Amino acid sequence: MDILGWILFGFVIGLVVRVVLPSRSSLGLIGMTLLGMLGAVLGGWLGIAVGWYQSGDELSFLAATLGALLMIFSYQGFKMQREKKSTEHQAQREKKLEERRKRAA
Repeated sequence: MDILGWILFGFVIGLVVRVVLPSRSSLGLIGMTLLGMLGAVLGGWLGIAVGWYQSGDELSFLAATLGALLMIFSYQGFKMQREKKSTEHQAQREKKLEERRKRAA
């Protein structure tokens, strides 16, 4: 029953994050909820595996919530960092192209 509860928590957290931060993610509703569900299951399972609590303990839902949030915000952080590098790389390419055009003229 724990896993089903974690999945439900992750789904709700994914929905809430998608509504609160709609422009920050390109995942869409389904992707965000799936990411929340995955994070919740991993967070809940990790707490039991490490021995922080037993199966069925209410703390497992706190860990599932934190896992879902961590998964979603980590994804968004990595995506923003990748987009920044891509933008910088594009600017460098345009600068080199402009330099070649000046030399050719």
